[in-house]
Amino acid sequence: MQVPITSLSTLYAEPWEVEAGPGALRQVARAADRLGFAYVATCDHVAVPVRLAAAMGTTWYDPVATLAHLAAVTERTLLLSHVSVAALRHPLVLAKQYATVDRLSDGRLVLGVGAGHVREEFQALGVDFHRRGALLDETVDALKAALGPEEFPEFRGSRFAFRGLGQAPRPARTPRPPVWVGGSSPAALRRAALRGDGWLSQGDPRERLPERIDALRRLREKAGRDGPFAVGAISEALYVGTPGWDVGPRTLSGRAGTVAESLRVYGALGVDQIQVRFRCRDLAELLDQMAAFAGEVAPLLND
Repeated sequence: MQVPITSLSTLYAEPWEVEAGPGALRQVARAADRLGFAYVATCDHVAVPVRLAAAMGTTWYDPVATLAHLAAVTERTLLLSHVSVAALRHPLVLAKQYATVDRLSDGRLVLGVGAGHVREEFQALGVDFHRRGALLDETVDALKAALGPEEFPEFRGSRFAFRGLGQAPRPARTPRPPVWVGGSSPAALRRAALRGDGWLSQGDPRERLPERIDALRRLREKAGRDGPFAVGAISEALYVGTPGWDVGPRTLSGRAGTVAESLRVYGALGVDQIQVRFRCRDLAELLDQMAAFAGEVAPLLND
């Protein structure tokens, strides 16, 4: 699940999150860790322009700082950037930051990357928005080299090149932390298939997933890539039980068996993991929903 509070987009944030703070964030992360959630995730925006602020909000916690903080209050759950707008930073800077997170968490980092979509954000940082796809391709290649087992990695591309430069601490996970690629455009799918260790859907409805997953498989087969590859999807908003309030028309709610039966469809489509979000009116209700899901729904999902 993506943790609450760290991004306040009107597309998904609940009203109570506006006044919540780090203490509530830590409670959610500890609960996810205790209840067996596979990962906790947080997203990335450096700055939001005025034209988008009404919808996106301007509260976007930095993913490196947030994941490092959550590493200290969790023990088992993975820590995912979903997603880091990697093309905004030099790959050696990103490698230093995320290798440190991986070391601090004893090897629990999953580095999710994406191309980004906010033009003004790129302009302010001096990065060519229109070339962000090609730049991200090279950044991913450079990151995979920099996060690998070599203390003095080597890489040469059209924009980035480095050799003879040592970085430590090295990541705890070997040979390197996995890199999952987000996005649903043809370019993003190609990037995930050819360069990534996994794919993160950016909210595709379930009826669009078969064509996306089929495209990934065809691209990987053509390129001769047959290693492990994680396919992820974001489920509909959930409410376990019968809600006594209006949870919205696109929320999947009901008894545990009903919710599980619907979510099992994702596995049949070829999805390996789903990211869930719970409708809730306050922190206590969120924690109750997480516990109900972990105790009643999750056991019905896996064969």
